[in-house]
Amino acid sequence: MTELLFRKDAYAREAIGTVKAITTEGGIVLDGTLFYPTSGGQPGDSGALRWKGGEIEIATTVKGDGDEVVLIPAEPAGMPGIGQEVTQVLNWDRRLRHMRVHTALHLLSVVIPLPVSGGSIGTDKGRLDFDMPEAPEDKEALEADLNRLIACNMDVTEEWITDAELDAQPDLVKTMSVQPPRGSGQIRLVRIGVGEETADLQPCGGTHVANTEEIGRVRIGKIEKKGRQNRRVYLHLE
Repeated sequence: MTELLFRKDAYAREAIGTVKAITTEGGIVLDGTLFYPTSGGQPGDSGALRWKGGEIEIATTVKGDGDEVVLIPAEPAGMPGIGQEVTQVLNWDRRLRHMRVHTALHLLSVVIPLPVSGGSIGTDKGRLDFDMPEAPEDKEALEADLNRLIACNMDVTEEWITDAELDAQPDLVKTMSVQPPRGSGQIRLVRIGVGEETADLQPCGGTHVANTEEIGRVRIGKIEKKGRQNRRVYLHLE
């Protein structure tokens, strides 16, 4: 099992780790990782591993067997050995932009309160697919509502509930295509806001900014028809 250091501190940029394994495909498994693995529409992190006498660029990060996280080198050369202590250096600018987009997409699901059938996160933009037969009549009003929410400077926090507690609150799950991972006994929720001032609360395993003010202004881009019941809404950072 790889310890998920990004879950403890999404703002950590460097950390020490030890190489536990090298996969048959040339991926690197550490005992604990700052690098978020591709999942839930959020891309895997990139960066570098450094050690005495060596350095390797990490192109992306994916989930491995069981609870392992696998770092994928840009070039499978000059690899660290098993047991080697390394310094993980995150591509922080890229990660932060993912965090800003991800939190903004949660708020997009507030101003468009419809079931979500898919989504994707990038460095400059993201999108959600909604179960929405007709496109919104006033895109500018949606954009204004979204930026008003962002400007409320709401804290973004996490909490945990059991599988049974989630079953008793099915409305927490907004995504139709991806269900929260079960089996560990606990499910992580991301809350935007506090108490009665909560704007959004839903299961999520990704990384987020600590306060909505870090998102900055956003722009709603194209709204595409992707099927009889599906509209894809793009969101851009400004």
